[in-house]
Amino acid sequence: MKSPSKRSLIVLFIIISIICILFFAAIGRFNAPLANSIVVNVLAPFQSVTSAVSSKCNDFRNYVYDVFYVYDQNRELKAQNDDLKLKVARTAELEAENANLRQLLNYKKANLQFDLLPANVIGRDSATWSSHIIINRGTDDGVQKNMTVITPDGLVGNIHEAYASYSEVELITDPRSAVGSIVQRANSRVAGIVKGSADSNSAINMTNIPQNANIVEGDTIITSGFGGIYPKGIPIGSVAAIKNDSGGLLQYATLYPCVDFQKLENVAVIINHREVAQPAATPAQPTTGDTK
Repeated sequence: MKSPSKRSLIVLFIIISIICILFFAAIGRFNAPLANSIVVNVLAPFQSVTSAVSSKCNDFRNYVYDVFYVYDQNRELKAQNDDLKLKVARTAELEAENANLRQLLNYKKANLQFDLLPANVIGRDSATWSSHIIINRGTDDGVQKNMTVITPDGLVGNIHEAYASYSEVELITDPRSAVGSIVQRANSRVAGIVKGSADSNSAINMTNIPQNANIVEGDTIITSGFGGIYPKGIPIGSVAAIKNDSGGLLQYATLYPCVDFQKLENVAVIINHREVAQPAATPAQPTTGDTK
């Protein structure tokens, strides 16, 4: 076996010496200026790299933390925003419903001749979408067939069929409906029949008007009370135009309905109606004179 050369032993000794110097200098047990200088020079690159890597790791850790923190914050804020939107929508819906109920209450106070039963529209008959609606009141609530249905704006229709907990309402826009009507203007009082138009889902016409009748655009049309179904005096619509019918002997008036039938949500059923008592005439006071 070939023994190590003298040169190799010297190199090995130097390397071990350097390692020992570095080790003891690093742990503070060997304090020599030259050794410290060697340690600083030797370890400086490694310390720089280590410091840089540590800084990058800290930055990456902070970045990841910030990302997750911002994500959690955004998720929480989004949940709060969605909750606020839902509360705002519910508040707006309640305000709209309260406004409708107040309007109906004011109408009831102003029309003491009617006993009104509030009802909500819960559906429309799919077979007759434009002319029939379903309300959440039925015979259990006192509703009966042919009762009048209104809103504070005017006439809606009548009860077509009444069931235990709901009823089907035939709107006046149905071409099969027929409402006795009259011009409200005092110097006119022209009578006719209001029916739904077969040409339009929401149009209504006042028919059977004589050619020489005193009726003009803008006249208000109300129920006449003829026929026994609809009480007298309920607004129906206003005259939009007057046209000759196909026979030429009579004319008809197209009307702007008082009620928006596409936006029906709350209605009222007239359970009972009566004539409004007219105030009694004040008797004339006798004049004071000289008695004889």
